[in-house]
Amino acid sequence: MLKKPGILFSFILVFIFVATLVLLLTPDHAHAHAHTEHEEININYYRGEVISIEEHPHEGDFIEREAKLKITTGPYQGDTTNYFYYHREDDHYAETDIEEGMEVILGVKTAPDGTIENIFIHDMVRDRGIYYLAVLFVILLLLVGRKQGWKTLLTIAFTGLVLVKVMLPLLWEGYNPILLSTLCAVGIIVFILLVIGGINAKSFAAILGTACGVLVAGLLAFWIGEVSHLTGFSDEEAQTLFYLGEKIDIRGLLFAGIIIGSLGAVSDVGMSVASAATELKEVNPKISLYQLVQSTMNVGRDIMATMANTLILAYVGSSIPLLLLITYDNVNWLRIINMDLIATEIVRGIAGSIGLVVAIPVTAIIAGIMLNRRNIENTNEKEKNQIKARLRS
Repeated sequence: MLKKPGILFSFILVFIFVATLVLLLTPDHAHAHAHTEHEEININYYRGEVISIEEHPHEGDFIEREAKLKITTGPYQGDTTNYFYYHREDDHYAETDIEEGMEVILGVKTAPDGTIENIFIHDMVRDRGIYYLAVLFVILLLLVGRKQGWKTLLTIAFTGLVLVKVMLPLLWEGYNPILLSTLCAVGIIVFILLVIGGINAKSFAAILGTACGVLVAGLLAFWIGEVSHLTGFSDEEAQTLFYLGEKIDIRGLLFAGIIIGSLGAVSDVGMSVASAATELKEVNPKISLYQLVQSTMNVGRDIMATMANTLILAYVGSSIPLLLLITYDNVNWLRIINMDLIATEIVRGIAGSIGLVVAIPVTAIIAGIMLNRRNIENTNEKEKNQIKARLRS
C-alpha cells in the first residue's frame, strides 16, 4: 500500500497523461474519410534515402543531377529508382540541397493495381530533430519541475487533445469559430490552472481573471475587425480553406485564432498575479483587502511590462520577412497600415495585450476578496474553537 499521497498522485498524473497522449495520437478515421475527396488517394508517402548523386553536363546555369533513391519504410521498402532534377548553385530550395546518405520523404504514386508509377522527392526528413528537441524539453521539465513538471506535461497534452480532437474537427463541421474557441479556451483554462495550482482560492481567482482577459481580447478583436473590415483572408492558408468549398467561417477563424493565441500569455499572468496575492496573504495574514490588492497590482504591473512585449514580439517575429519586403520597397505608411495582413497582425497583438492588461486588476481584486474572506472564516472558526475549549475547562 502506498504510504505517501504524493506518490499516488504522481501515478494518477502519469496515467492521465498517457491516456491523453493515446487519444491525441489516435487517428480520427471518421474525419479522415469525410475529406478523402480532397486527397490524392493514389499517392502515399514513405521515408527514403539518397543512395548516390551523379551530375550530367547541361547548357546554361543549371546542372542536371541524377539521384538514386531507395524506399526505407512501408510496403515498397527496398525499391529503388532514379530521380532527375536540375540544380543551380545559387538556388536555396530544399530539393537542390540533397546529398548522398540524406533521409528524405518520398512520394510514391501507384496505379489501381498497386504497381508503382512514379517515385519523387516530396521533402526532407525533419521530424528527428523535432523529436530530439521534444525529449530534451521533457527531460528538463522533469528534472527542474519534478511533480510540477509532470503537471506541465499533462496540461500540454490536454491542450493538444482539446485543440486536435475537439476544436479542429468541430470547425470542419461548420460550428461557429468564435463560440467554439471561447468554450475550448475556458475548458483549457479551468483544467490547466486547477492542475497546476490545485483546488483553492488562488486557482479560482486565476481562472476568473484569465477568462475575463481572454473574453475581452476576443470581443475587442471582433469589434475592431468589424470597424476595420478585416476579411480573414490575409494568409494563403485561409484562402486555400475557402477554395476547398468547406462550410467554414473564414472570418470567424481570425477571431478564434486571437482568442486561442492570447490564452497562453493571459493565463500566465493570471496565475502569477493570483500566486503573488496568495504569498502576500501567507506572509502577512493581517494585511487589509486594500493593501493586498494594491501590493498584488504592483507585482502585476511588472509582469505586464514583460508579457505585453512578449506577446507583441511573438506576432512580429512571425512577420519579419514581410516587414523586410515592405521596408525594402519603401511602401507608403498609409498603404502599410491599411493592408489586410498588417492590420490583422496589429489587431492580434494589441487585442491580446489588452486582454492581458485587463486580467491583472480583475485577478488581483478577485484573489484579494477570496483570500480575505477565507482568512475571516478561518479566524472565526479559530475563535469558536477557543470559546468551546474554555467552556469545557
